[in-house]
Amino acid sequence: MDFLEKILLKKVSEVEAMPLENLQPLRKTDSFCERVKNQPSRIHLIGEIKRASPSKGTINLAVDSVKQAKIYEKAGVSAISVLTDEQFFNGSIETLREVAAAVAIPVLCKDFIIDDKQLIRARNAGATMVLLIVAALSKRRLSMLYKQAQELGLEVLMEVHDQKEQEIAEKLGAPLIGVNNRNLKTFEVSLETSIELGKLQKTDAVYISESGFETADQVAQVCTNYQGILVGETLMRAASPLEKVKELQVAR
Repeated sequence: MDFLEKILLKKVSEVEAMPLENLQPLRKTDSFCERVKNQPSRIHLIGEIKRASPSKGTINLAVDSVKQAKIYEKAGVSAISVLTDEQFFNGSIETLREVAAAVAIPVLCKDFIIDDKQLIRARNAGATMVLLIVAALSKRRLSMLYKQAQELGLEVLMEVHDQKEQEIAEKLGAPLIGVNNRNLKTFEVSLETSIELGKLQKTDAVYISESGFETADQVAQVCTNYQGILVGETLMRAASPLEKVKELQVAR
């Protein structure tokens, strides 16, 4: 059983036990996509709060998530991603709630979303963006959750890992597509994934390259075809997250 299968198996039982929350007002902030389109001359960065992962183990368990998020915001990130999976990433919905209450910019709920209960929970906790992973969902389920997220006023970062998945996201008309350089079955990382899929883009969506960025030179390799990057581990390990954010925001 690969990493993704293990995570989804656990997620099914987790969601079954999850209550259906009453819908709360959507947190007010600007649109991430509009923010990106209005400033096309530089790479936009989504800074991530990521304490641990199945492949790397502990990354930074001692981090003050609110303090880290405020540093990201001060450094000029365009959005903040918060991992909320508890079992495999040591995240929590409470961390998302605390971060969303502390910053003014868009916040992404990063989880393995398979049910609308998770969408409502994310919105209620202050998320204005959610992740939908093409590899984790049937086409029917993906389409259904995408529509439900839109109805809830949430922006969707639709994540893909190969050409087939990218075509699915594009055919759905997703305005925000993330190419994950991390293989969710092996958790190996290669920027070649984004480089190759960048050549195959067929829509005017905002494309985000996710995972594997440590230097400005690496970001420069994808900045022609991508408007933004998502960075977690590098920022969580950085001696100065503020300086690292500024370094990675290269000109396009």
